[in-house]
This record gives sequence, structure tokens and C-alpha cells, in this order.
Amino acid sequence: MTRPSSRLPASLRALAHRNYRFYFVGQAVSILGSWIQQVSLSWLVYRITGSAALLGVTAFCALVPQLLVGPLAGAWIDKQDKKKWLLAAQALLAVQAFVLAFLTWMDWIGPTLIVLMSLLLGLVNSFDTPLRQSLINSFVGHKEDLPNALALNAMLFNSGRFIGPPLAGLLLGLTSEAACFAINGLSFLALIIGLLFIKVTEPPRASGSMSEVFCEGLDYAWHTWPVRMLILTLMALNLTASAYAVLLPVFARDVFAGNATTLGWLWGAAGGGAFMATIFLATRRRLPGLISAVVAGCVISALSIIVFALASTLPLAMGAMIGVGFGISVCNVGINMLLQGMAPDQLRGRVVSFFTSARFGFDALGGLFAGLLATAIGAGPSLLAEGVVLLAFVAFLLTRRRRLLALVTESHG
Repeated sequence: MTRPSSRLPASLRALAHRNYRFYFVGQAVSILGSWIQQVSLSWLVYRITGSAALLGVTAFCALVPQLLVGPLAGAWIDKQDKKKWLLAAQALLAVQAFVLAFLTWMDWIGPTLIVLMSLLLGLVNSFDTPLRQSLINSFVGHKEDLPNALALNAMLFNSGRFIGPPLAGLLLGLTSEAACFAINGLSFLALIIGLLFIKVTEPPRASGSMSEVFCEGLDYAWHTWPVRMLILTLMALNLTASAYAVLLPVFARDVFAGNATTLGWLWGAAGGGAFMATIFLATRRRLPGLISAVVAGCVISALSIIVFALASTLPLAMGAMIGVGFGISVCNVGINMLLQGMAPDQLRGRVVSFFTSARFGFDALGGLFAGLLATAIGAGPSLLAEGVVLLAFVAFLLTRRRRLLALVTESHG
């Protein structure tokens, strides 16, 4: 495929590809709706139950299917027509949002139904996330533009996190949780329409039984030391630092005596930091340079979580949230760029599924643990402990940094 000429700056070079532009616009709308639903759901849970533990359980149920189902989903995805199934996943996500809106509007919603709807969301996302991520390479058609495309995709997610939560807080004040869920359902139409305009050559499908395809991917991930080390870093980061999101409603209402708007500002501050991280990553051209960025991101995440846990004023807490969002995004997005940059095309779906399993599955475990721990010792001490544990892992990671850098440099040529 001929690479399109473009006058776009290097940080936006993936947008020179027509297919990627259609995906980019549709995904932008969809992500904004998803963040509006996520914030509205967390506020709904805490409003009707006042339970930090249930916040953790809800977040766990929305993410844990990616830990349990994700790796198997990757093997299945590599055997399928990815674009067709991505369209089906968007339709199912829209149905989930509309059903949640209807249940809330009818005042039938309660803890049990919230948990069940979160499990359904997590199950569909177990297929949706690796489908989207593994198709991005096809949307740009040139491997040298893949890191930029992944960074821009993450920029969408993080700009949605910056805009979505404050917007959700405003909408919650003007309307209701049910209206926010319905808005999310409508937002999936944008990506569905974008995908219908995309014409791509279907990536090669894996051959063999499901068990053979899965074991082939697992063998690659386990015996490729940089891949194994990067996935371990994902697990440590998301088990600790990413757990902050579960406890934000507790801090918004109980620590800073605020409301849904306060929650929106805290979440938006984290989104702003994450957005800055993806702007930084979009300018990166070579994979080896991302190793130092990932290590620095872990350090920033740990220190910012500790500052947030000890903050007694909202401005200081929002500043810490900017650091948290920046550090976590640099790590998660940087590792995704590294893994996909090293992965053979025929293994891409499985490598992406291992990434999403570690990224979101351990986020789920961390959120569940943080919610339970906060119930026992309080939200502040819980996050303080998470930050200290992450700092200890950073010390371990620093002893492996040179070997990781050397092997990634060698694989990148």
C-alpha cells in the first residue's frame, strides 16, 4: 500500500490515512459517551448505596471479564473477520447502555442489576477492546505509522476522560443518570457509521484449533522476555495506581464535601494529565525511547497517588490527579505501543488481548481490593498504601531497565 502524502505534523501523521480518519472521528464520539456513562454509574452507585465496597465490586465486574475471557478472546479474534465482529460489538454495547438507561428511568435499578449490567459490559468489552486495537494496524496500513495511530487513539480516550467527567457532572445536575446512559447508547452509532465507510484488506487469520492458536500466543508472550516484563509492569501499575478511580466518589463527597460536579472535576483533572501524556507519546518515533518513559511514568504515578492520598485541599488534590493521569497513561499507552510494535502481524490479536487482560483485569482486581480496603481503613490510607507498593515495584523495575532497553532496541533494529 502506498503511503499517503500529507502536510500534517509528525504527531498527527496517522490521520493521513483515510480509513484511520473515519475510525478516529467515530471513536471520538463513542469514547465521550462511554466516559459520561462511567462517571454517571459510579455516582449512581454511591448515591443509592453510600458503599465504597460496592464501588469496588461494580468496577471489578466491569473489568474482570477482560482478565478471565480476554486471552481466549484474542485467540478467537485472530481466527475471525475482525471488522464484522467489531461492528457487532458496538451494537451490543449500545444495547447495554439503552437497557441500563431504561432500568434506571423506571427506578428498577439496584445493586444486583448494576452488578449484572457491569458484568455484561465487561464481557462485551473483552472482545471489543482487542478487536479495535488489533485493527488499528490495518486502518493505517504502514507499520511505521502504527505507534502514532495508537498514541492518537489513546489521546481520544484521554481527551474523553478530560471532557467527559465534567460534562457528566453537568448533565447529572441538569438531567439524570438515565439520560446519561441513553446518551452513551446513541454515541456508539458514530463508530458504527465510521466503520461502514472503512475499506480494508482483511488481516491474515490464524489457522488451527482454538487451543493451538491460544498456546501459540501464550508461548510467544511467555518466552519473549521484554513482552513478559512489560506485561508484569502493566499488572503492577494497574493493581495499585489505577485503583484511584474506584475511590474518587468517596473523596469527592466525604473528603472534599462536594457533589457530582466535584467528582467530575477530579476525574477531569486526571483526564487532563492523561491527555498531556498522549500528546507527548504521539511525538515518539522509535520504540526504545519509550522504555525510559514507561519507567518515569511509574515513578510519577506512585508519587502522585501518595500526594493525592495526603491532600487536604481540592486544588492540591486536582494537581495530584493531573500527575496520576499523566503517569498511568504514559505507562499503559507506552507499553501498548511497545508490545504492538514488536508483535508479528499474525499474533497481533493475541498480543493485544494479553495487554488488555493485564491492563483492565488487574485494574479490576485493584479496584475491588481498594474498595474493600477503604471500607476497613479509609480511602486516604488505602491509596497511600497503593502508592508505597508501586514505589517498591519501581525499584525492582529499575534493576531490569538496561536489559529491557537493549532487547527492545535489538528487536526494533
